[in-house]
Amino acid sequence: MNIPRPSPCSSASSPTSSSSSSSFPSTLHWLSPPPPSATTATTTSKPARLCRLEATAHQQTQPTADFSLSTDRKTNNDQTLLSLLRQRKTEQAWDHYSQSPHLPTPTCLSRLVAQLSYQTTPLSLTRARSIITRLRNERQLHRLDANSLGLLASASAKSGHTLYASSLIKSMLRSGYLPHVKAWSAVVSRLSTESPSESINLFDSVTRRVRRFADPTIVADSKPDTAAYNAVLNACANLGDKSKFLKLFEEMSEWGCEPDVLTYNVMIKLLARADRKDLLVFVLERIVEKRIRLCMTTLHSLVAAYVGFDDLETAERIVQAMREQRNDLCKILRDANLEDLNQAEEDEEEEEEEENRKDLSQNEKDDIVFEKLLPNSIKPSSEARLLPKVYAPNSRIYTTLMKGYMKAGRVSDTVRMLEAMRHQGDKASHPDHVTYTTVVSAFVKAGLMDRAREVLAEMTRIGVPANWITYNILLKGYCQQLQIDKAKELLREMADDAEIKPDVVSYNILIDGCILIDDSAGALAFFNEMRERGIAPTKISYTTLMKAFALSGQPKLANKVFDEMLRDPRVKVDLVAWNMLVEGYSRLGLVEEAKKIIQRMKEKGFYPNVATYGSLANGISLARKPGEALLLWKEIKERCKMKKEGDNPCSDSSSPPPLKPDEGLLDTLADICVRAAFFKKALEIVACMEENGIPPNKTKYKKIYVEMHSRMFTSKHASQARQDRRIERKRAAEAFKFWLGLPNSYYGSEWHFEPIDR
Repeated sequence: MNIPRPSPCSSASSPTSSSSSSSFPSTLHWLSPPPPSATTATTTSKPARLCRLEATAHQQTQPTADFSLSTDRKTNNDQTLLSLLRQRKTEQAWDHYSQSPHLPTPTCLSRLVAQLSYQTTPLSLTRARSIITRLRNERQLHRLDANSLGLLASASAKSGHTLYASSLIKSMLRSGYLPHVKAWSAVVSRLSTESPSESINLFDSVTRRVRRFADPTIVADSKPDTAAYNAVLNACANLGDKSKFLKLFEEMSEWGCEPDVLTYNVMIKLLARADRKDLLVFVLERIVEKRIRLCMTTLHSLVAAYVGFDDLETAERIVQAMREQRNDLCKILRDANLEDLNQAEEDEEEEEEEENRKDLSQNEKDDIVFEKLLPNSIKPSSEARLLPKVYAPNSRIYTTLMKGYMKAGRVSDTVRMLEAMRHQGDKASHPDHVTYTTVVSAFVKAGLMDRAREVLAEMTRIGVPANWITYNILLKGYCQQLQIDKAKELLREMADDAEIKPDVVSYNILIDGCILIDDSAGALAFFNEMRERGIAPTKISYTTLMKAFALSGQPKLANKVFDEMLRDPRVKVDLVAWNMLVEGYSRLGLVEEAKKIIQRMKEKGFYPNVATYGSLANGISLARKPGEALLLWKEIKERCKMKKEGDNPCSDSSSPPPLKPDEGLLDTLADICVRAAFFKKALEIVACMEENGIPPNKTKYKKIYVEMHSRMFTSKHASQARQDRRIERKRAAEAFKFWLGLPNSYYGSEWHFEPIDR
């Protein structure tokens, strides 16, 4: 099959197979002219022309014969490769491509990438990406068509390689391709949960490019559809960005897209993020009003939303109404709103007026958005709408309610729900592995490990397979109860009896469990066992092992783990790892070593946060170096000042971001300063605590002062010069005494030492 080279705003036949073209039409479009297509022709013709000149000069014909032979061999290779691809012999086609020294034709390359992407196996996707890398290195990426690149992006996104898929779509846009909507929307959908902001940016990039074309037929296959909008709306809901959600929702009509049931399911999520439980009923009524076919996911989303609001009573009412085959769910939700409104009116009487004004102002801003999203909420109908049909709860809805019971610690209700599901006549309502895992979680949370193991045994007996999530929950339960031996036994049972391979999460749990019993050697043993099994460590694996060595007083070993983490290309060192190093040295009072780590952090572009400073402050306190505390307080004060003045950290990437200190950090610094008689600095620190809403521990500071400094500046034999030098410190001491409420010069009273308890 020969494909004409694309020209600006033209289309060509796709080299992909019929199975792949069912998802993507066989067209591609350019926003700008593609790279010069004459490159290949020039490269091909020049050797022939040189050979002819050489034959004339030397009266030889052999070079021309050699070139013709090479061209024929390349043509035969391409025909063989194309034949294998047409027969769907992808494995043999890949072997043929790998052994050929020549770069195949665009038709063969596009077909090969498309078929490898369509297989969606890790090996096939790796092979497809290797072709992309080769073409990019040789500046021949334009040989591939939009379909093959789009299929690879979509397959990569569905396989979890979201960043690669996103970069591929962006590369297509930069190269002039318009990706098919099913390709780029798949990437937007995946990003909506992993990186919502990036999902919105990618959506905007594609739609901006599509808007540039006045002819709608050119962009017919690339313009956003309802599924694409649902994906980006889901990203807005995950971020809780109501304004962007409304803007995109209103744009749908411009592209001829109509909201469907999934759109309103996403809206339910947005209301849950925005804490607007009162509007959930209007989403359900809007679906009924617009005659959109309701699905079980909508009802599950409603139950999940009420569970998220900790309103288990309303969630129970929904499930019970469904069990009774009632279709008046809207009335049930309206009644729940009335009860909440009455309760809110009682609560408002006890709240302060200023706080009420803040809440009212925020609600007014939300109402502007939600009145446009749900116009039926402005003037609700006099009577609640009825659902067009009745729906029986399925196992997913039951399990969601059970998770609410588990979260509330209602273990008996969780078990009762499991028993009720077992006796349901509808198989769709029977408990599955997620249901049983929820019950296991409830028992583990309550510390009933024996009961949890009984549920696992029952799953095996009735043929409901447990997965690695179920076993990991049990592993975590044993580790939390410091029963590491039973955790090891369960790990062996998991691998040998259940034939479920432990994953990196399993080993991270066990490493963390060793930390709880102060067994750094055991943590290292699990780490090594994990790598021997071929399981790649994650950031959590490295930082957890570093934590084991840091807490056991072995900072040098923690440093070795950190260095290995730096060398591992699969992970990226983050601030948590740096902080663990600082913690390891600070716990031993090795302040200088900890400061060197912090300096390395800054050189690598990481700025200390509250945890970093807190560890260093504890190390300074342990080492009894109050001078270091003053230097640390100076740095913290400057960053707190940035926050107070409202500096934008993004304006200068070289400046550290503002800092909001916590109680532990400020209390440690204040303690050091009071013990060292740095009363002026101590007053600055307690003032910072009060500004941040942290109540200072006056009782502790008063005890320290009385025990250590009660007779300060009372010597009658000190020289006048020495007394003059102490004037400033004395004033600070008197001011600190005044703040503590102790007798001081401002009162003009005498000391009366009394027991601290009084």
